[in-house]
Order: sequence, then C-alpha cells, then structure tokens
Amino acid sequence: MRNPVQVAYLNNVYGGSLIACAVEVERWRAASGSVALRWGGGRDTVELVRLGVSELLGNVAKHVENPRCYLRMARIGAEVTVQVFDRSVRMPVLAQQAPGWDAESGRGLWMLREMADGFGCERTLRCVGKIVWFRCAL
Repeated sequence: MRNPVQVAYLNNVYGGSLIACAVEVERWRAASGSVALRWGGGRDTVELVRLGVSELLGNVAKHVENPRCYLRMARIGAEVTVQVFDRSVRMPVLAQQAPGWDAESGRGLWMLREMADGFGCERTLRCVGKIVWFRCAL
C-alpha cells in the first residue's frame, strides 16, 4: 500500500511528507533525481541526489522510532540542498575517517559527506526532531 503523500513543487522548492520505509525509498530517489535534472543538474549531481535521498530516508527507516518525516529540496542559485526532517533528537554519528568496508553501519553518511559540497545535521527549533542535510552544485 502506498503512503499518502503531500508533495509540493514550486520553481525552486520540492518536498513532501512521507513515512520512511524501504518500499518508498526508490520512489523518492527517482522523484528527487528528476527534480535535480529539471533544475539543470548534470549526471553526477543527479546520482548524488539519488544516493543522498536513499541514505537519509534509509536512516530514518532504520534508526528513528517514528518514521514520519519530510523531504525538502531547495535550489538556491547553482546549488541544491536536500534536507530530511525527522522526529528523533538522536544525531547521526559520523566517522572521522573512512569506516571499514565490512562495517555494519557508518559508510553511507560518511560517503555522502565526502561527496557533497556541504553536509550537516541540527536539531529543529520549533518541534522535537532534527534535520540532516547535504548540498551540491547543480
């Protein structure tokens, strides 16, 4: 069964409320990649956006008790910022150096941080939760 989804698409902003689950990740990967392409993103940018969306939504599905979250993409000039808002205050733990390739976890966010032009996480101010984001050039 598909999640009821609210999607907003304006010229420079795309987003939707969703329930993060494995079956929905590919749908959101594809949609986010299409948006990045429409905004002028090259092949590498589109693939990075797709990878990043998979990683961020996958982490919500795996690590957050309440899987309801919000995906937002914003184009500012020649860059795109992808954000996932969730309802957990637990911040992701990122390795300072490359984790072993046989490690159980930690590779995805480390790789995303290394590939993106910017990466971060912060607690939300208005409600309980956090935002994990990355930025890349179109």
